[in-house]
Amino acid sequence: MFTVIFGRPGCPYCVRAKQIAEKLAEDRDDFEFRYVDMHEEGITKADLEKTVGAPVLTVPQIFVDETHIGGCTEFEAYARENLNLYAS
Repeated sequence: MFTVIFGRPGCPYCVRAKQIAEKLAEDRDDFEFRYVDMHEEGITKADLEKTVGAPVLTVPQIFVDETHIGGCTEFEAYARENLNLYAS
């Protein structure tokens, strides 16, 4: 499973999404991710809209195996439901 997180510097939700991905990568052998700094890479929200197929108003924008999941809140819910995030 490969996840891509598109985020921006100074965004607390981007930091949180990256922390969740790091935890999953640490706990699971089948999870890898790449964090894309949109500012550094010159990617705009308009660029992401072309891929998402809908207006992009916030960051981060997260894709799991090329499927758009949404932002940090949606990613955390997805990880809890499908990837045993924080399971004891």
